[in-house]
Parts: sequence; structure tokens; C-alpha cells
Amino acid sequence: MFRDPVLADLTASGGTDPVRIGLISTYPPTHCGLATFSAALVRQFHHAGHHVDVVCLDDGKNDAAVGGVVAGRHINGAGGAAQRTADLLSSSDVVVIQHEFGIFGGADGDEVLEIMDAIAAPVVVVAHTVPLHPTAHQAEVLTAVCARAAQVIVMTDTARDRLIAGYPVDADPIITIPHGAAAPTPRPQESKVDTYVRRPQLLTWGLLGPGKGIEHVLAALALLHRRGVAPHYTVSGITHPNVLRHQGDTYREGLIEQVRRSGLTDRVRFDATYRDVPELTRFVASSWAVVLPYDSRDQVTSGVLVDAIATGRPVIATAFPHALELLGSGAGIVVPHGDVHGLAEAIDRVFSQPAVRDEMAAEAARLAPEMLWPNVARRYLDVFEHVRHLRHSVAR
Repeated sequence: MFRDPVLADLTASGGTDPVRIGLISTYPPTHCGLATFSAALVRQFHHAGHHVDVVCLDDGKNDAAVGGVVAGRHINGAGGAAQRTADLLSSSDVVVIQHEFGIFGGADGDEVLEIMDAIAAPVVVVAHTVPLHPTAHQAEVLTAVCARAAQVIVMTDTARDRLIAGYPVDADPIITIPHGAAAPTPRPQESKVDTYVRRPQLLTWGLLGPGKGIEHVLAALALLHRRGVAPHYTVSGITHPNVLRHQGDTYREGLIEQVRRSGLTDRVRFDATYRDVPELTRFVASSWAVVLPYDSRDQVTSGVLVDAIATGRPVIATAFPHALELLGSGAGIVVPHGDVHGLAEAIDRVFSQPAVRDEMAAEAARLAPEMLWPNVARRYLDVFEHVRHLRHSVAR
């Protein structure tokens, strides 16, 4: 993975002084991967002794409470919102903006540019989405965001390469820091036998909605069922709030009907149980393998993929960019999009060959340490120290 030599020198030289960090993002109680990501980072920064002020992005439908680390709310489209947000965060040593096109107001989220222009502190942008084939306006927005940032962080080398090759941006400030993940913690009172009985064999988890590709796994399981191969499959998660708001629960209902028609009722379980982070990581770690059948061919970052690897689980995934990059050394199997037969073969291989499963789990365990949140947060803090150093150098 790419590592900026300046940041490597900073890491080698030791820790950093306390930093006042501003952060703009979706944030709990909002249910989305970006909110979960930001909350995990904030926890690590606090554990390291730094101060964090969060401004929650809010579309007006969420009543985010102000207090604790939450300094305020940014209401997309509201008059004067950019300046109010800037006033809350401009005393920070560095402001982190989590960037995706759909979370800021304006066309392709272009209101983020007004926010960036109003902030007096240096800005670090975390680019969660880098389209391979952006619209002209998406390309214009992302290019302008990068131009205004003191540092740009992406989470995969694929995203970095794509950003440099496909957009007119300066390559020097763009660095790769992997998506973070929590390590599974054992439950001392839980016996190995109980864990084995309850553990899912195949697991997909996360917010549900069209594009997750779970219907392809069900079709693959139906093929295997006809061959006499019958792994148990758990689909864990609730429907994405935005999907539920606009489309209802039709996606989940369609999956349940597909299970019924395929005769898989006793083999597929839909689990909407809420689990906190320690419980979720233990649940994921108890599975035989994780299946990520996403339809997207453009996904350069997947927090669920990183979580699976961090818990040492083999992964079966469609060929989205992050899976191609992360699973190439043997921690999983990548199958073409839309290839139900290929998906069935991969599931059969992992299900019926324990040695293969163990080899993939061992490679996942080898990759895991770099992805754990404490290590990821330290690299963010290296970036912040680098940005502060540059700012002070300019000021002198």
C-alpha cells in the first residue's frame, strides 16, 4: 500500500501533541456506513487524548442531539449554513470532511465547496467514492474538493490510482489509509460448543437494499440445494432507512419470497437483531465465510469487506474494485458479477473444503492488523501532524 515518506518519518519519530480536530460527516444516530466510520474514528481520537468537534450533516429529517462531541448540525440547503458550520470548526487545528456525493446539499453535493471556502482551518478530505465514469459535474466537484484540501485520504490504492489518472488533481497530497475495523473480542462465558451451534455458516450483513446482490446468493444456493449441498445462510441487517423511506421494505420482502419459492426456508435466515460493535464482530468472527455479492462494479471502498477480513473470515465477493485489491493474496474468492454458477462453485468450495477455508482465514488474519482502528487512527494523526507542520512552516 502507498505510504507517504513524510508521514512515515513522522510515525518513526514518535507520537503527536494533542490536536483539536473538527469533523463534518453523517453521524449516529443516523444509520449508514459513513456515520459508523466517523464515530469509530472519533472514539480512537478521544482515546489518544485529542479533542474532537463534530458537525453532523442533516437533511432536516434527523433530530441529531447537540452535546458531547457533537458541536452542531449542518442542515443541507439552509441559508447561512456553510458559514455557521465554518464558525463552529475554524478554531480547529484541522478539519476532516468525509466526502460522498450524496450527503451534502446541491447538485452532486456541491454545497461542500461553500463549506470548505468558509473554513479558516486546513481541511483534510476523506474521499469515500471515486467514480470511474463520473458525470461532468461530479468530476468538477471532486476535482474542486481535492484542490481545496491540504490532504486527501482514500482507502484503497485503486481509488488513489483512479483519482490521479481520471481527474485533473495534484497527486502529492493524495495518500492511502485503509478503512478501519474493530477486532473481535472473545466472550469468556461462552463455550466453544455454544458458539459452534449458533454460528452462521455463510453470512451477509449490513443495511439492505437494491444493489446488495443477495438475490444472487439465493439463486446460487438454490442450485446447490438441487445438488444436495445445503449450507446455512444468514442475512443480517435492517433495510437502509433511505430505501425504506422511498421504496418501503419491498427488497427484503422479495428476498423472503425468493427463499420460499426455492425451498430454502430451513436454510436461509433473515436476522434484524441490533448488535453493538463488540457483539457484531463476535458474530462475524463466528461465521464460516462472508459473502459480499454486491452489484456495483465501481465500489472502491467497502467497510463490510474490511470488517470481514479484520475478523479473520474468508470472503466470497463479486469483482468490485476493493474486493479485487484486498482479496488478491488469497483471503477470499472473487467471482464475476452476475455469475450465479460461479458464485455457487465458490460457495461449494468454501463450504465443502475445510482446508481451503482455513487457508483463506489464515491470509485474512495476516492482513487484519493494518486495518484495526487503533492503527488506522494513528495514521490519520500522522496526517494531521503533517498538515499542522506545513501550516506553521507557511506562517513563519
